[in-house]
Amino acid sequence: MDEPDPHDQIVRLEARIEQLTDRLENCRKFVLAGRVAVAGGGVVLAALLVGALSFDPAVLACAAAALLGGFVAWGSNRSTANETTAEIAAAEAERAALIGQIQLRVIEGGATPH
Repeated sequence: MDEPDPHDQIVRLEARIEQLTDRLENCRKFVLAGRVAVAGGGVVLAALLVGALSFDPAVLACAAAALLGGFVAWGSNRSTANETTAEIAAAEAERAALIGQIQLRVIEGGATPH
């Protein structure tokens, strides 16, 4: 039975690595948004606590929601980013192994095209 062509597998792995890289970038954006929400909610809650802002239940609720929601977004996307980083490393290792299986030729005496 024929084994799959390493070149095709490498192309598929590179496409997968690109998808994972995009997902990692999105996770980083959501982590940043979560941090901003935590910071903003915390500042508003602190301002309400020390009396820098007049008490308003709606502001208190929004600040608390931003604080809690920010922690959730930060944490869940951080763990997804960690998982994605591990998947990228595994795919890159598999790609390197496939490249190692290919019989590469050395061209002697040729000028480099750049």
